Amino acid sequence: MNIEDFRNFCLSLPDVTEATPFEKFSKGKFTILVFYVNRHMFCYFNIDDFENITIKCDASKIAELKERYQAVSEPFNGDRRYWISVKPNDDLPDDNLKELVRQSYEIVKSKKK
Repeated sequence: MNIEDFRNFCLSLPDVTEATPFEKFSKGKFTILVFYVNRHMFCYFNIDDFENITIKCDASKIAELKERYQAVSEPFNGDRRYWISVKPNDDLPDDNLKELVRQSYEIVKSKKK
């Protein structure tokens, strides 16, 4: 999956917005694109390399995902108890990646506004 296809998928979910809120912290070294629902992030990645996508995850599934897929690892700058990083175009099929993003979206959307 390429970066534009992934971005379009995220934006196809209802009420999703995107922003680059961390630019002032990175001092131009990288640009993190964040996807939000109800003003809370559910997914983000570095636009400049698209090597890892950080996704909120059901805590009970993290160990199994890491064991099953080489593409799933520790999150980039996120709490390891609730976030994972996924390498796109590795051993996790695109449909499974989309499902993880949908689940992340649902986890965040279900929280109180």
